[in-house]
Amino acid sequence: MSEILNAVAIWKRFGDDDVLRGVDVSVREGECLVMLGPSGSGKSTLLRCLNLLEPVSSGSILFEGQEISGLVRGHAASVRQRIGMVFQNFELFAHLTALQNVMLAPLRVRHQPRERAREQALDLLARVHLPDKADFYPDELSGGQQQRVAIARALAMEPVLMLFDEPTSALDPETVGEVLLVMRELADSGMTSIVVTHELGFARRAANEVMFLDHGIVAHRAPAAEFFSSAVPDRVDRFLSRMEA
Repeated sequence: MSEILNAVAIWKRFGDDDVLRGVDVSVREGECLVMLGPSGSGKSTLLRCLNLLEPVSSGSILFEGQEISGLVRGHAASVRQRIGMVFQNFELFAHLTALQNVMLAPLRVRHQPRERAREQALDLLARVHLPDKADFYPDELSGGQQQRVAIARALAMEPVLMLFDEPTSALDPETVGEVLLVMRELADSGMTSIVVTHELGFARRAANEVMFLDHGIVAHRAPAAEFFSSAVPDRVDRFLSRMEA
């Protein structure tokens, strides 16, 4: 499998605060990498750097073999079309239906014919188990349903890499499972993904590798089975124990 993304020695500073301190992260085609760590460890900032929403202070990001860390705005936008991103808060357009939200980027960015965009959007809503919600507006949907529409919207651009930034953190416990199910199905289908989450069950079932960030550095990284079944650094062990308590 080819390497989709390889970021090396990523530093990110906000003023005098080093949020990321020499982070290396890579993912190969078809793999799911899960990032764990306490709040404030730099996980979300790292995702935003990988998607060029934040410029890195230093370091290198290779995406599909191309250095992208220094791209100017127009070229960065073209790269982002190939990297889907799902945020904590769904960021759907309230005045558009679920179907219209999913159709929007293919119509405006890729200039797809309307009927083609509509067919694709309906297929994607079925893929996230919402075939009957196409004409519903966001405020008519549960949080879990809104997040699944957001996943379908990201998939509509046919990305080669999906980034998930704590996609279940804003959901009530009853709807977390339906979003994790869709994410597991995507991983099982071979969608390359990097997932920031506190859901250890998802990490165990779906991840190929698990990476632990703490204070802006990679404290531990291992294949998922090894990460959860063998000795880990004390800091990681304490975190896992608290999460499983």
